[in-house]
Amino acid sequence: MKYIIAVVKPHRLEDIRNALTTIGVEGMTVSDVKGFGRQKGHSEVYRGAEYQVDFVPKTKIEIAITADKAAKVVEAICKSATTDRIGDGKIFVLDLQEVVRVRTGESGAAAL
Repeated sequence: MKYIIAVVKPHRLEDIRNALTTIGVEGMTVSDVKGFGRQKGHSEVYRGAEYQVDFVPKTKIEIAITADKAAKVVEAICKSATTDRIGDGKIFVLDLQEVVRVRTGESGAAAL
């Protein structure tokens, strides 16, 4: 099993969700987060005053999936999240040791 974390631009979320639903992803967790990478934030102008925004708004998507579907999930996120501009995001793929469904007690791939 794999645990996939994608940090992407917020306006790409709906396209990503549609792409993941198309390939059979049944669930995900989405959070609004802030952060920065190589872009180191950006400048904005508000009422004529320029100020530095150090943390850029992002969306974090977390998905637990079987190992055989992980490559398809990563590919779907990459295709639907890209704008070919700096700040498109990152995808992290981690090994997932155990999953337990609280309601039924099922574990492993059956709990996904």
